[in-house]
Amino acid sequence: MSLFIASLNSGSNGNCYYIGNDTDAILVDAGISCRETEMRLKRLALSIKTVRAIFVSHEHMDHIKGVSILAKKYQLPVFITRETLVHGGLRLQEHLIIPFRAHDPVRIGGLSITAFPKLHDASDPHSFIIACNGLTIGVFTDIGMACEQVIRYFSQCHAAFLEANYDEEMLEKGKYPYYLKNRIRGGKGHLSNTQALNLFMTHKPSYMSHLLLSHLSKDNNSSELVSALFNRHADGTEIVVASRYEETAIYRIHPSDAREETPLLTARSGLQYELSF
Repeated sequence: MSLFIASLNSGSNGNCYYIGNDTDAILVDAGISCRETEMRLKRLALSIKTVRAIFVSHEHMDHIKGVSILAKKYQLPVFITRETLVHGGLRLQEHLIIPFRAHDPVRIGGLSITAFPKLHDASDPHSFIIACNGLTIGVFTDIGMACEQVIRYFSQCHAAFLEANYDEEMLEKGKYPYYLKNRIRGGKGHLSNTQALNLFMTHKPSYMSHLLLSHLSKDNNSSELVSALFNRHADGTEIVVASRYEETAIYRIHPSDAREETPLLTARSGLQYELSF
């Protein structure tokens, strides 16, 4: 069974990523309005009825703006840590709140979603790995640096959303105040193009078919620059720049790209959630 991935929006104005198979899908973050989410899914001919849950990475508004209305309207469970829920000020119906823990896999239909902590200036930030039938998709955005866990999980991915937020020179010479520049590049902010490229070149598995460059800065990066940079080193991986203004196409990740020797994700012993449909 193939997996289908798309960015519905990616940037400081809103982030929302779709990952699913033929019957079940999830959204990682919902930082655009419910209406925009519906419209963009419709344009891609994706049914909102296949979306089974929302996974929230952290409480910044560009990741949670549409969560409450989307969850209420479609009665979608929201997987979120208690710290993120509190600091985000989200008003959710209690029965839709499902706390998750790092490294404990969540089973939703044929999908297995595993969260892990990341370095970012939020209360309890996490990234996610989504696995199905030997295929693995990673969502790696809002990361201050590529820590050991990011490297470990990225090296298992057949496709990934990877942050390439800023060009170092553009940030340094740009109009942002000094404190904000340091927040962005200070180890708990965002990945630069160079940091993202180093992760890609050093730890990309040979079977990675697609890389969606995500969360580009409007003022400190350009899609042409980062696309050219990564395409020089793509080595067979299709490079896509996710837009801050519209959805990407749907990308199909084929089972033929999967390899039996791909390392299995190791789950910590403990409570596991399972939703069946």
